[in-house]
Amino acid sequence: MSNCSEPTIRAADEGLVLRFWGVRGSTPVSGPQYAEFGGSTPCIEVRCGERMFVVDAGSGIYNLGQGHRTDLPREVDLLFSHLHLDHTAGLPFFKPAVLDSDRVINTYCGNLGGESAGPTLDRLFAPPLFPVTLDKLCCTFNHHGFEAGQTLTFPDGARVDTILLNHPQGSVGYRFEHAGRRLCLISDIEHSDPWPEPELARFVAGADLMVYDGMFTDGEYPTCRGWGHSTWQKGVELAQTAGVKALAIIHLHPAHSDTALRDMEADLQAEMPTAFIARELQSITVGAPRSVGRRAGGRPTVAREVRRRIRVA
Repeated sequence: MSNCSEPTIRAADEGLVLRFWGVRGSTPVSGPQYAEFGGSTPCIEVRCGERMFVVDAGSGIYNLGQGHRTDLPREVDLLFSHLHLDHTAGLPFFKPAVLDSDRVINTYCGNLGGESAGPTLDRLFAPPLFPVTLDKLCCTFNHHGFEAGQTLTFPDGARVDTILLNHPQGSVGYRFEHAGRRLCLISDIEHSDPWPEPELARFVAGADLMVYDGMFTDGEYPTCRGWGHSTWQKGVELAQTAGVKALAIIHLHPAHSDTALRDMEADLQAEMPTAFIARELQSITVGAPRSVGRRAGGRPTVAREVRRRIRVA
């Protein structure tokens, strides 16, 4: 069993925890109709005890930086699922990290046949597409390439398993294991026929939580076939086949309002009571009983308080 923590679990260890800093797919959105689920594109923080990983650098990585203004580690390990714009465009806005000359950001990319993200990011963040290049930022970037399917081993002994997913130009799924818990991040992916794929079912088998790409409804998917995304129904099928205990749906369609997503979540939970649709700023302790406190209007109280603290900061 791979482990994304140090071998010895400290007394202060808080288990395996993730926070959704961005859950929207394709493009950021804003407005009152997105107040509950959020409008930032993908960025997930994973904590294995005190060990921190960041998965993807969509616009949500700005929220992550604001939420950790004083407690970011000196070295940040950023794991890309892939390099499409909704997963990379927030990188130069990852403050305070990119403004700190003592900060090191290690990127890991596994969908380019072993090539690192460096050349692609250098093309993206350069005139005329972007006003400055990444080397003008204060921090130091170290780019690492790998081939999806390999287990990543970090200098401190941490390990993360990976798998190649069906997506245009490929995408990488990640598996974290810590303190007896298993977390699998499976986005961006398009389901196959037949489904689920045996290799993927083995990869997520027994997970305490699987995060899955549910961008489309069953009605929307036929006209978007080949675009590289899936449905919550296919997420449930995979979870039930593989014995996954809980399911979170991410990469939410930019046209799906809070009202539509609440209705979708009700249908989802009728099929799998431990499933839910991810909300921006939501924090989950993997394997712990889950409750989402609500106030009038259906907005999670935790998310509202974190948004308030980010604005004040």
